Amino acid sequence: MSALAWIALLSLVVWLWLLLGQGSFWRTDQRLPPRAELKDWPDVAVVVPARDEAEVLPLSLPSLLAQDYPGRARVFLVDDGSSDGTGELARSLAEQHPGLPLTVVAPGEPEPGWTGKLWALRQGMALARADEPEYLLLTDADIAHRPDSLRELVAAARGGGFDLVSQMARLRVASGWERLIVPAFVYFFAQLYPFRWINARRPRATAAAGGCVLLRTEAAERARIPQAVHQAVIDDVSVARAVRGSGGRVWLGLADRVDSVRPYPGLADLWRMVSRSAYAQLRHSPPVLLGTVAGLALVYLAPPLTFAAGLAGGSPAAAWAGGLAWLVMTGTYVPMLRYYRQPLVLAPTLPFTALLYLLMTVDSAVQHYRGRGAAWKGRTYARPETAPERR
Repeated sequence: MSALAWIALLSLVVWLWLLLGQGSFWRTDQRLPPRAELKDWPDVAVVVPARDEAEVLPLSLPSLLAQDYPGRARVFLVDDGSSDGTGELARSLAEQHPGLPLTVVAPGEPEPGWTGKLWALRQGMALARADEPEYLLLTDADIAHRPDSLRELVAAARGGGFDLVSQMARLRVASGWERLIVPAFVYFFAQLYPFRWINARRPRATAAAGGCVLLRTEAAERARIPQAVHQAVIDDVSVARAVRGSGGRVWLGLADRVDSVRPYPGLADLWRMVSRSAYAQLRHSPPVLLGTVAGLALVYLAPPLTFAAGLAGGSPAAAWAGGLAWLVMTGTYVPMLRYYRQPLVLAPTLPFTALLYLLMTVDSAVQHYRGRGAAWKGRTYARPETAPERR
């Protein structure tokens, strides 16, 4: 066989392995586990880090204040140096939408070595712990919750004996670029961290989704959250690993009652969302970056390219293997498109989306070596090797 046919065949073998051996990552059935009504409902503190979130707060904060929760719950919003009146808006919304009590705190600039979001969480969690809640709900300022969201989360955690229950919020898909890129973002995440592996009795992976994390306070203290992960850019995965590393049980699934209202209308907006932390996910390692680029090219780009080249160049083996690999890839993407209620005609376009993610990852590395580091809400953080040491 030609070299082209061997590449196509190798890609097909990888896709068959992903289909059958990667924790059924393509399935979307990992939702909150069934639960029974609790006899007593524990106290919960909701901590919301917010920096320049005036655009989304009117769509998200009222949903938290309106939670239909039988127990005692309170919302702590940490206004992390906002310049758009986030704190004042939050107080105004609480007056307009009475419900759970709201406390707004402004902690000042982060100490050296802390990423901004984790610094905000530290302040909110410290304030919340004064009430001695059994659970902490860590949720982003752009996340809107259905009225029974908190009730379902707590019941699932209590009923399943989980120390951390996390839901990947359903991201917004309204613009053309969002339809093309957002479902693939969740698909790639699930491929990297198969939810079934995370939720198994003997877990083979660990992760969480930072937009919605219900954390047992005792488990947070045992895992030294957030101090143990204070420099993490990808804070959700780091928190889950710290909890599991201290003996806690972790559960992660797709959300039915939790939605992100943050818009990403253009390609540039989505590009920044991915590239800000993509290289951090690769541990800032050039060899891992090269391996990732080669892997993405083999797994996602080779099938359509070898299929087309095989047809054009008269190589039936390359066309057959490349086409079958593309078909398997397309089939595994269909459940995620259905979850996002998107047209299935988008499924064959996954190789193009993967190419965009490849370029975003390379750009993330380029920005890293230009000294710009990762960024969150206008803050840029030093590379790990140059970050100030904490004593």
